Amino acid sequence: MPKLPAIRAVFSFSLIVLNTLLCFLPVMLLALLKSCLPFAIVRAHLNLWLDHIATFWIGMNNLNQRYFGRTKIALSGQQDLLAKDWYMLVANHQSWVDILVLQRIFNRRIPFIKFFLKKELIWVPFIGLAWWALEFPFMKRYSPALLKKHPELKGKDIEVTKKACEKFQHFPVSIMNFLEGTRFTQAKHDQQSSLFQHLLMPKAGGLSFALNAMDGKLHQLIDVTIVYPKGIPSFFQYLSGKVAEIKVHIRTMPIDMNLLGDYQNDAEYRQRFQQWVNQLWQDKDQRFATMLNNQAD
Repeated sequence: MPKLPAIRAVFSFSLIVLNTLLCFLPVMLLALLKSCLPFAIVRAHLNLWLDHIATFWIGMNNLNQRYFGRTKIALSGQQDLLAKDWYMLVANHQSWVDILVLQRIFNRRIPFIKFFLKKELIWVPFIGLAWWALEFPFMKRYSPALLKKHPELKGKDIEVTKKACEKFQHFPVSIMNFLEGTRFTQAKHDQQSSLFQHLLMPKAGGLSFALNAMDGKLHQLIDVTIVYPKGIPSFFQYLSGKVAEIKVHIRTMPIDMNLLGDYQNDAEYRQRFQQWVNQLWQDKDQRFATMLNNQAD
């Protein structure tokens, strides 16, 4: 006979799929309506309704996780967050579970979380359409080799992404960025010769790109440290209730205007920004070790 954790995982995943299908239809209908209307203020309010549907979708998934997964999330750090502010959210990345944890913690506490996505991801079946409808910013990045061959493209990536972010001028938003760029594994850590014990090397350029694309609109940075005390879980281990506890620390700090600059062409700014990101990650690595040893404040 199937074991109880496996049954929990199947039921939980089935409810996530059902919830997604039920929310997908109104999202597509509103997106089609928005594409037909030329009025910016009407489109902005439709975007707000789309975010409400996505927030409802996350809320239902959170109830699902609490009932079937029963994982305790031990929060520490700052809790004074606002639902009407512009945030940049950064976190270490170990598992697809990270995204579920972040949604569970921050849903209705900060504006709906959106990710910068590669332009090619718009073609992902169903999900790509949902990202497009919810106004996730799709960015086009040019490789150094292409820029060398076509110097006239220099700066075009920022221009395109800034235009995609203009829609965020009307209502607050939270932008998510996993600075490591990939999920942590010991093999990746060793391959990188990472300077940090528990983290991969952060990619400062991606964060600088996101901050500059938002053109100073983001006011606060939320630095999240996620620790799985019993080891990094899989998506189905989390859904099945095999993850007893997850530790999460939240730290907020203002985004100073000196964090904005031309990362590609200004060597002094690039060095200063890289140092700032490395210090952010050094603090996170020490915090991770503390939390792992059950000494978090």
